[in-house]
Amino acid sequence: MSVLPKVLALSLLALLGACRSDPIHYHTLVPATADARGAASDLAIQVEQVRVPPQVDRSQIVIRQSNSGLEILETEWWGANLDEEVQSALAEQLSASPGAGSNSARKVRLWVEVLRFDSVPGRYALLDVVWRFGAADTKSDRSCHMTLQTPAGNSIDALVVAHQANLRKLAAAIESTHGSLANGCPLSS
Repeated sequence: MSVLPKVLALSLLALLGACRSDPIHYHTLVPATADARGAASDLAIQVEQVRVPPQVDRSQIVIRQSNSGLEILETEWWGANLDEEVQSALAEQLSASPGAGSNSARKVRLWVEVLRFDSVPGRYALLDVVWRFGAADTKSDRSCHMTLQTPAGNSIDALVVAHQANLRKLAAAIESTHGSLANGCPLSS
């Protein structure tokens, strides 16, 4: 075999090897099983809308680097855009409370605005959120603000689990706030 075909074959193999991409890993904020919580509630909370900052509202996971840097992870993706992931996770958590699906439950609408959704591998997952709710049968609305921060391990999986914990705490706070008109907004943790 002459030298030219060997060089072409090796060049072709090198080019094909360079075209290989790393596999994409998908993550979700909806835990595998929803926690069964507390006493039965007479509320049915419907998550109307979730808004997240545009910097992180994408399919790829975005992590914070240093004080001002962000990195878009091209091989670590959410199962959906982040606003949809947060909405699905909250809806799942809020529908898991006893009595939430009963016909006699009082209907409450919920709007959520995520002000910060920070992911710092090896340090923490942070959720800074404002939520507003209103009962379908009243004209009054109430809004609350909460900042949640959970330590996270070095892996993306550990970071996602920390965000799931933040959303679980948020759902519990939303339920406790809406459980009684006498309840005030919860403190941040």
